[in-house]
Amino acid sequence: MIRELSPGEIALSYSSYAFGSVDPGTRIIGQERAIGLLALGLRTDRIGYNIFLSGEDGSGRLTAVLEEIGRISGDTSDLRDTAYAYSPDEAEPTVLLFPKGMARKFQEDLSLLERGQVSMDEIRARWPDERIGSFLSSLPPAESNADAYKLNIVIDRGAAARRPAIIETHPTHKSLFGFAEKDKAPHLSIRIGSYQAAAGGFLILNAEEVAEDEELWKTLKRYIEMTHRALTSSGVRGEMMGAVRPLPIPLNTKVILIGNEATYDKLMEKDGKFIRYFRIAPEFDTTMDACRENIEGTVSYLKAVGASFLPIADSAFSEILRHSSWIAEDRTKLSTELSLLGDLLEEANDEAILSGKDMIEGSDVRKALSDRDFYAALSEEKINSDIKRGDMVIALDGMKVGIVNGLAVMDRGTSSFGTPAVISVAVAPGNEGIVNIEHEAGLSGGIHDKGLLILEGYLRHRYAKTFPLSIYAGICFEQSYAEVDGDSASLAELYALLSAIGEIPIRQDIAVTGSVSQMGALQPVGGINEKIEGFFEACRTIGLTGYQGVIIPEQNISSLILSEDVENAVKDGSFHIYAISELDEGMELLSGMKKGTRDRRSPFPPGSFNRKVEDGLRELWKYSQEKG
Repeated sequence: MIRELSPGEIALSYSSYAFGSVDPGTRIIGQERAIGLLALGLRTDRIGYNIFLSGEDGSGRLTAVLEEIGRISGDTSDLRDTAYAYSPDEAEPTVLLFPKGMARKFQEDLSLLERGQVSMDEIRARWPDERIGSFLSSLPPAESNADAYKLNIVIDRGAAARRPAIIETHPTHKSLFGFAEKDKAPHLSIRIGSYQAAAGGFLILNAEEVAEDEELWKTLKRYIEMTHRALTSSGVRGEMMGAVRPLPIPLNTKVILIGNEATYDKLMEKDGKFIRYFRIAPEFDTTMDACRENIEGTVSYLKAVGASFLPIADSAFSEILRHSSWIAEDRTKLSTELSLLGDLLEEANDEAILSGKDMIEGSDVRKALSDRDFYAALSEEKINSDIKRGDMVIALDGMKVGIVNGLAVMDRGTSSFGTPAVISVAVAPGNEGIVNIEHEAGLSGGIHDKGLLILEGYLRHRYAKTFPLSIYAGICFEQSYAEVDGDSASLAELYALLSAIGEIPIRQDIAVTGSVSQMGALQPVGGINEKIEGFFEACRTIGLTGYQGVIIPEQNISSLILSEDVENAVKDGSFHIYAISELDEGMELLSGMKKGTRDRRSPFPPGSFNRKVEDGLRELWKYSQEKG
């Protein structure tokens, strides 16, 4: 039996929840795995345990980093003051470390030493550190070089209550690594950047900004390497700042890159040492389970965001949660990109104010979403207008051979919409196999190419058991002038191919989306809601007949979060959604023919569409033999 989904199966609502007792808050939710690994990386001071935190914008990555740093940064016992001091080798000023707050004390003693108010032996007794002793031994007479008795205190932790956490969202060489001023003594000319200023703490960087600048990335790696070497060896040389090469500060700076998965993959691919420097790589998920804890966590965030808005009704929270599941493309999930939901709440607040209401209600959220659709719908409206005028040649009723209405998603900036795509197949005797016309025209991506090669494998697996596959089959997306990629049209392409081979008329009032494997197994696809709504709008533009609908893989049922218009059309029987678990089910619905079953001793039974396809392939092979 072909399964038509009922209104109850496609409806989704969070209206059964009450949210009055939920308190406002901004805690991170749904990211327990990533936060656990992040906390491990922040606690570990071993060399190489820098962090790359990946995830989508709005998922709370920076907030999570700052919260976790706040939990561990209260221990300041390891913080040190840092100063650059005179060196006989002017190109490499000495770097000195002091217990927090003590650099200024040492500067006071140096001033006393310069004025002859204390002796060198007294200073040495006060400062027994070996590095400080070497510096004191190198000092020239005060009258010959007064600048030698001045420290350049670049890090003063005297008042620090926590370990430093510096955010550098737009890093440059100068802002990250500092520079040397002109016309000053070498050790006094050094101005540090945020990398050095974060010594003993944390430096947070935008990964995309760093990765896009090849030289900046190389320099960051060198500084990380220099810091590591300085922690274990005193013989490391620093980076040049003009004529000055300050020694690296021997205090660990934990670098935290915040970016997306694509940037992480890019750095992994192009830099073999990347994993050596960034051994901790937590990943923020884009979705989380729609359990009560996460539902209430989302509402808590929304209440915090909407603290200055109109009061928020439970119906508004319910609609935003529904939209959250729509973003996640899963009825059992919610989106972790909470900032997107906060934006929607703000838009709903504006709608309520404009309507003169004293509360944000579910209708205001729906109106905000409707406005978004309207403002982004120009391209979609043009396509539907072309369909209505006949400029885009597409049939939404009747039956044809070798033509199927597929479903595509068009992206335009932050918005996307679905639209029907006419897929046609022409077959003839030959040995070329399946020819992807989009590929021949340079309009096909690699995944789409792979999908069509899989279809040829399916024909061999299913039908060409006792004879060779000898066929030319040209597959085309009609009136498509942009690149086609992805495999979500492979099921529709296969149905068009089978129709053409067997000369089987198939329905034009039912559109198809889904992916298929070489063995004929169905696979779910993305963008299912946009695709269904796009075909519905096209049908509504021409006029709903009561028979139109879509075929989707059964695995995509959990992704259905459809518009109110589509839900109502399914409810009143003017639009239909069929979920299939086997490839043959869809072909039965489209052709009106039974699939037929083959056994070991006999072919597919006469009158079945599988028999017609197999006979068609055999005839193409025989004709190819005669021509040969």
